[in-house]
Amino acid sequence: MTFSIVHLSDPHFGNVADLQLIQAVEDLVPDLEPRLTVLSGDISLRSRHGEYQAARAFVRELERTAPVFIIPGNHDVQWWWRPFIPFGAQAKYRKYVRYFGPVLAPTVKFPEAVVASALTSHGITWGSLTYRVRDLAVKGHLPKKAIERVGQIFAEADPEQARVLVVHHNVLRGELSQRMGLARWRQAQRRIVESGADVVLCGHDHQEQSDLLNGKVVVSCSGTLCTRTRGGRPAVFHRVTIDEGSISVEQYRWEANHRVFKRSDVYTYPRPRRMDEAEVATSVG
Repeated sequence: MTFSIVHLSDPHFGNVADLQLIQAVEDLVPDLEPRLTVLSGDISLRSRHGEYQAARAFVRELERTAPVFIIPGNHDVQWWWRPFIPFGAQAKYRKYVRYFGPVLAPTVKFPEAVVASALTSHGITWGSLTYRVRDLAVKGHLPKKAIERVGQIFAEADPEQARVLVVHHNVLRGELSQRMGLARWRQAQRRIVESGADVVLCGHDHQEQSDLLNGKVVVSCSGTLCTRTRGGRPAVFHRVTIDEGSISVEQYRWEANHRVFKRSDVYTYPRPRRMDEAEVATSVG
C-alpha cells in the first residue's frame, strides 16, 4: 500500500502570488502522480472575487491529475463580518463558499487512507483572542467539537487505512518566526495526538517544516507559493508518501535560476501507529 499526497499551501492569489511558482507547480504535479492534492488554506490574500477566480482556475488545472482537497485559511475569512457573533459565522465564508462549495471541513476516503480536516480559521473569535492586536484575525484555534468529529471519523476507519488530518495553522513553532499558529497550542497539540491522526498537514507560517509531534504524529508544514516567503528563503512545497511502515515528507524547493521545483530534503519516519501495534503484538506474544 502506497498513498501519495502533494501538499501545497498559502498561494495567496492576489498581488503577492508568484505566477512563476504557480505555473511550475502545474507543470510538475502530473509527474509526481499524487492520489490527492491538498491545498491547506490561504487561497486568497484579501478574500476578493478576482483572487478566488484565479484560485479556482489553479484548482481546476490540478484536478486534471488528481482530486483536490481544499480548506480555508485565515486570509479566506471575511472576519470583519459580524465578529464575535456566533450566528453570523457563515457570512465570514460567503465568498469562499461561492467558489469552493459549502463544506468548510471536508472529508475524503480512499481504500488506503482517510483524509479529514478541522477548521482552524475563524476570524476574530473568543477562541483565538490574543494580547497582540495584529494577531486578532491571524491566530487560529482548534475547537473541541471539531477535533472530536475528526477523531470519530478516524476511529471508524479500517485499521489498514492511514489517517490524515488537514488544518491551516502551523501546529509546530516556526523556526524563523518563533510563532505558533494556533492559540492554546498545547491543548491543540494534545487534541491532535488524541484524534488518532498519523499525519497532520498544515501551512500558514510560510516556511517549510517536518517533524514528529509528541513522537506520535508526522507533521508536514508546507511553505508558501507567494512572494512572502519566510526570511527570503526559496518557496517549498511537499509530497507526502505513506506506505505500510513509513511516512516520507519530500520537499520540493524552488530553483530560481532554472525556474523549476526540484526535490531537496527528504524526511522519513516510521508510522507511529504501526510501531505501537508492533509493540503490543510483541508484548502479547
